Amino acid sequence: MNEILIVEDDDDIRNLIKIYLKELGVKLHFAESGEEGIKKYSELMGKGKQPDLVVMDLKLPGIDGVETTKRIMGIDSTAQIYGFTAFFATEWAEKLKDAGARGVIGRPVGMDAFKEKIKEILQVS
Repeated sequence: MNEILIVEDDDDIRNLIKIYLKELGVKLHFAESGEEGIKKYSELMGKGKQPDLVVMDLKLPGIDGVETTKRIMGIDSTAQIYGFTAFFATEWAEKLKDAGARGVIGRPVGMDAFKEKIKEILQVS
């Protein structure tokens, strides 16, 4: 079963992700801040459950998605991180990629397209 860490502070977005990704048969882990995301990533690694994917928001309380990505990449240089943000076409999103994110998914694509992108990344049907 694929393990996905969602680093997202918005309750509504977290709930939508839960609904849309449930049918993929994945195990979802949630963090509401960058600091919590780093802690959860480390905890999962310690349990031998390296996340197959991290979905990262850019705008987070505390440290932002760019700094969170840098720190997770410092823990695990093979981490597969994708931004999921309304700030997808900005210099900030480019900084996320520079920090190690594999790509950025724009929120305006909608949840169906988001789910399809996750399926493609994880290579699940």
